[in-house]
Amino acid sequence: MAQPSAAPGRAKRRRFRFVANAKAATGLVILGVYCLFAVIGPWVAPYDPDARSADVLQGPSARHWFGTTHLGQDIFSQILVGARSVMLVGLLAGVLATILSILIGVTAGYIGGVPDEGLSALSNVFLVIPALPLIIIVTSIVEQASDTLVALIIGFTSWAWGARVLRAQTLSLRRRDYVEAARATGERTWRIILFEILPNLTAIIASGFVGTVIFAVMSEITLAFIGISSISSWNWGTILFWAQGQQALAQGAWWWFVPAGLAIALLGTALALINFGIDEFVSPRLRSAGKTRIRTADGRTVRMRVGFTPVLAPASRPVPAPREEVAP
Repeated sequence: MAQPSAAPGRAKRRRFRFVANAKAATGLVILGVYCLFAVIGPWVAPYDPDARSADVLQGPSARHWFGTTHLGQDIFSQILVGARSVMLVGLLAGVLATILSILIGVTAGYIGGVPDEGLSALSNVFLVIPALPLIIIVTSIVEQASDTLVALIIGFTSWAWGARVLRAQTLSLRRRDYVEAARATGERTWRIILFEILPNLTAIIASGFVGTVIFAVMSEITLAFIGISSISSWNWGTILFWAQGQQALAQGAWWWFVPAGLAIALLGTALALINFGIDEFVSPRLRSAGKTRIRTADGRTVRMRVGFTPVLAPASRPVPAPREEVAP
C-alpha cells in the first residue's frame, strides 16, 4: 500500500529550515539592512555629505548622530552614502567570481580530458595574477575609475582559487553511485551537473562567494584609504582616509573613524554568519551538533557533541565487606 505523503506543515518547515537557523537569519537581516541603505542611503541621509557647517569636530549628538569632521561635515550622512559604493563592488565582484568559478571548475572536473587540462592551465595563470596591484595600475591609467570597473577587475582575477576547489570536489563526485545511475538512465550532462553535483557543492560555493565579497570590500576600502581611487566619491575608505590625514586619533576624534570601522566589521560578521548557516543547513552532522540527547540506563541524560564520544562512568556500587575465614 502506498504511504501517505509528508504533512504540509512538515514540508514547509523543511523548505524554510535555512531561514529558521539563527545564524543565517541574523546574517541575512544585517545584510538586508546594508543593501537597503545602499539603495536608499543618498535619499535618507540627513545632510549632504559634502556640506560644511560651523559644527567643527563635534561629537555624536542628536543633531549629528555620528559627529562631524574638521569641516563640519556630517559623518552619518557620509556612511549612508558610502554604503552604496562598498556594497556594489562587493556583491558584483562576488557574483562574477562565483559564476566564473562554477562554470570553469565544475566543467573541468566533470568533463575531464583535454578540456580539463586547458581550463586547469587557465586557472593556474589567473592564480598568479595579483588583483590589488592590477587595480592600482588600472586606476592610475584611467582618470575616473568607476566602482563597476573595480568590481569587474576583482571578479575577473578572483575566480581561480574557487575554480580549483570546485574542480577537485567535482572529480570526487562524478564517480558517485547516484551520478553513475543518472548517467546510465540517459540524463543529459547539464541536468546531472545542475541537479546532482551542484547541490553537493553549495557550502563550497557559498564560502567562495563570501570570501570574494569580503576581499572585494576590503580592496575597495584599502584603495580609498591609501588615496589610489577617487576621494571625491564617498565610501567608508574615504572616511578613513580623511580621518587619517587630519590626525583624528591624535585629536581624540574617535567618532570620525570608529563608525566606519564598525560598519566594515559588522558587514564581515553578517557574511560569516550566513556562511555558518549554510554549512549547518547542508551538513546534518553540524545541524544536530549539541542537540542530540541520549538517556543512559541509570536515568542520566548526556548531550552528544561533534568530535566527542561520551564515556559514561559506571554507577558506583558498594564494595562488599571481606568475609572472615573460619578455621576448621
